[in-house]
Amino acid sequence: MPIKVQKNLPAKRILEDENIFMMDENRAVSQDIRPLRIAILNLMPLKEDTEVQLLRCLSNTPLQVDVTFLTTKTYVSKNTAASHLDKFYQTYDQVQDQRYDGLIITGAPVEQLDFEEVIYWNELKEIMEWSKTNVTSTLHICWGAQAGLYYHYGIHKHILNEKLFGVFKHQVCNRKIPLVRGFDDYFYAPHSRYTGVSKEDILACGELDILAESEEAGVFILVSKDGKNVFITGHPEYDRVTLDSEYKRDILKGIEIDMPLNYYPDNDPSQRPILSWRGHSNALYTNWLNYYVYQNTPYEW
Repeated sequence: MPIKVQKNLPAKRILEDENIFMMDENRAVSQDIRPLRIAILNLMPLKEDTEVQLLRCLSNTPLQVDVTFLTTKTYVSKNTAASHLDKFYQTYDQVQDQRYDGLIITGAPVEQLDFEEVIYWNELKEIMEWSKTNVTSTLHICWGAQAGLYYHYGIHKHILNEKLFGVFKHQVCNRKIPLVRGFDDYFYAPHSRYTGVSKEDILACGELDILAESEEAGVFILVSKDGKNVFITGHPEYDRVTLDSEYKRDILKGIEIDMPLNYYPDNDPSQRPILSWRGHSNALYTNWLNYYVYQNTPYEW
């Protein structure tokens, strides 16, 4: 799938080296088609890494996707250059009058705070409320999923006894729903979080379908009955080395942390991590784009 991004976005060069078809504005305007407009609210600290990961995940259908990156106005990231944010990102107030076919809300390193303690919580609430009328379907990832479940359905997160960290086996629970079309019975996905949501609370809500879960990691894929909201409690977009970088970063900081589970060959951190989730990650994003965005969005808003 051709992904339309700004011409000088660093992620564009990285993905082109992987033989992923990227398109800049100049070429896109010459094509007489209506691309899908996808906004990505990037709340992750290493924004350029997340850009590459998500653009890679969105690159596996024949649909043309026009991507807009969003950042918060109430909090400015300390880990991404201001020049990068100024050049490639917009804020909610700049796009609030626009409509998007899809929205992705990423995770964020604030999960141990109460939602109301997060500096940009009020701004995020505005964006989630806006998404009800201005977005066809919203995909929420990790903390973004917890925030969405809390805002839309009043489902609280809870602190885990220890960090859920590693690559875990999941089982498809309901394959009649298109989001998991093409999935095997069992598949793997990364998690990196200190908090979770209760399956009992989700079932009690009555407005959500559980599509996949793990004995170790809990509920993984949820979708609202109308398909407007999708929740992913882990990080299927992660690269091969993302958990490795997180682990070694925390070790250098002196943080006590266990090795990510089911990740290194022979549990040896000096070896190259095993990539065991890319196929199902691609299927997940392709299914979301096709069945929940493209098939449901109007040609003209």
